[in-house]
Amino acid sequence: MFLAMNRFTVPLENAADFEALWLGRDSRLHELPGFVEFHMLRGPEAEDGTRLYASHTVWENEEAFRNWTTSPQFREAHARAGDTRKLHAGAPRFEGFTSIQVKTRQG
Repeated sequence: MFLAMNRFTVPLENAADFEALWLGRDSRLHELPGFVEFHMLRGPEAEDGTRLYASHTVWENEEAFRNWTTSPQFREAHARAGDTRKLHAGAPRFEGFTSIQVKTRQG
């Protein structure tokens, strides 16, 4: 198994499209070879007009994860979601986050 964890900041005007990418109309995760589970947390609104998100995906192996993140569909969907910035050192802790979706492979 391969676990990928991310934290993002997303401009508020792009939050609905970002959530659709992962959770709703644009999500293709459950159809992908090697996908096992996805869980997203929605964080509080930040002072700079962004919303914080945290997510993890579980894959059968690292190759399946890399195939998704390098696919044209992934890049196109991210482009439509707007500017997302990964948070690294000094990123906010998880106070105020709420779980908004868990998806697992069907069947």
